[in-house]
Amino acid sequence: MTDVSKECSSSMSRWAAPKDSLFAAFDPVLFRRNSEAVAARLESHLADRSVRGLDLADPDVLARAARALMTAERESIADFDEKRLAAIVDLYLRTGIQVHSPGYMGRQFSGTVPLAGVIDFVGSVVNQPSSYYEAGQLPITAERIMAEELNRFIGWDPGRFAMVTTSGGSLANLTALLAARNRAYPDIWARGEHGARGLPAIAVSEEVHYSVTRAAGVLGIGESRLVRLPVDARGRIAVHRVPAVLAAAERRGLEVFCLVASAGTTALGAFDPIDELAGIAAEGGIWLHVDGAHGASLLVSDALRPRLRGIDKADSLTWDAHKLMFVPAPCTMLFYRDARDAPEAFGRGAASYVLDEEPDAHCAFDTGDKNLECTKRPMIMPLWALWAVYGRALFAEKIEQLCRTACEAHRILLGEPDFEVLHEPEANILCFRYRPEGIAAGRVHRLQLQIRKQVRLAGRFFISKVDVQGTAALRIVFMNHQISAEHFLLLLTEIRSTGQRLLRGDPPHDEPPA
Repeated sequence: MTDVSKECSSSMSRWAAPKDSLFAAFDPVLFRRNSEAVAARLESHLADRSVRGLDLADPDVLARAARALMTAERESIADFDEKRLAAIVDLYLRTGIQVHSPGYMGRQFSGTVPLAGVIDFVGSVVNQPSSYYEAGQLPITAERIMAEELNRFIGWDPGRFAMVTTSGGSLANLTALLAARNRAYPDIWARGEHGARGLPAIAVSEEVHYSVTRAAGVLGIGESRLVRLPVDARGRIAVHRVPAVLAAAERRGLEVFCLVASAGTTALGAFDPIDELAGIAAEGGIWLHVDGAHGASLLVSDALRPRLRGIDKADSLTWDAHKLMFVPAPCTMLFYRDARDAPEAFGRGAASYVLDEEPDAHCAFDTGDKNLECTKRPMIMPLWALWAVYGRALFAEKIEQLCRTACEAHRILLGEPDFEVLHEPEANILCFRYRPEGIAAGRVHRLQLQIRKQVRLAGRFFISKVDVQGTAALRIVFMNHQISAEHFLLLLTEIRSTGQRLLRGDPPHDEPPA
């Protein structure tokens, strides 16, 4: 017996044999009973149509409540407690943002189509990472199918484009910028040398998502080399001013290798003029990336697709399905017009435990070389399942309904003299201010912040805020198709009464007590 074998044999003699409680935790009968109990609670949660916002708990109180639900057993596997599980689920449901309620109008992630949650549940149980075909055969196949289905609305050459999934739009934007940088400077990945005439730079909108500015830091470009493109009154890149800004950047010694446009900015939901920007980018030999994390989903609607006119001329596109495709987060798709650019984002090296030295036909389906993630959730499965079961119309009709609601809310605001309307919505995002006559300009900013905080604490509505041209505004994101004009009018009534109370100097609602 070798020394290693002796050591292993000695260790095994010290280890206790597994107890029945270990196997009980994996018991399929218990699994079914737990699943049915949780599903019943989720059914009641989804059936609740009441107007409710956020029950914002004190962190210390919540921590105590969570710790009180934990077993005191520290040495052995605790016996399963059905009441403990029920209490954990109830606490989870009670303390989260109520995304299925008409009172939820605050963020860009939505309540999922319930079937999507069921498929995500399957993915969590079978646990098939989807970067390599042998580990996740159907998820990787589904990625290819959805890439083909959605490219019908993008319009790239079916035989030349590529799509990979990433855990969120921030990672997709970073990956696209890496691909753009590596195409512009082929030696930079291996040798760290860019060989550029000037300093590598990225052109971005003044309204660009912060993930792009972060990516500039990660890439070593730095925020100082972000060339800021001015926007018009609607928050879109002012195309007629772009050539002069790019020329000025060149005179400063900057070499712009990528231009980032937005299809649905975070603040106003504005859509940059992609078609015109594509012409400028092509003329300058610049990669055009479109951050369509929010708004790319409008492509599936015949009525709304013109918002992204020219998308077929872009080099890459970020598309979040966990926003306007109503699936669990994260589920982001990164599209490349030229499939050859996809593997270039991360060079060519790979470890022996994932790189097959004698690749077969299945290896051609692997996507690990195109992605920062090695182990990756099968995030495409809920989207593909919904598309397979319901088809495109489910997404198109809900998106169109949300955009109609935003337009109706905008029309209502135009008739309310004590509200300031900031823009006409291009999608499902609407920003405005409560600004009654006579309020001092210097007080407007803080008033919006206070209103948003008080509305949130009241617990009936959940809204967000954003700075528009340096002054805070109230921001509504319509993600629930059950929100009606009546719900919006109820919200305006609460905003107005809250604002009037604050202007009178009445004591505000306190934070929840500890």
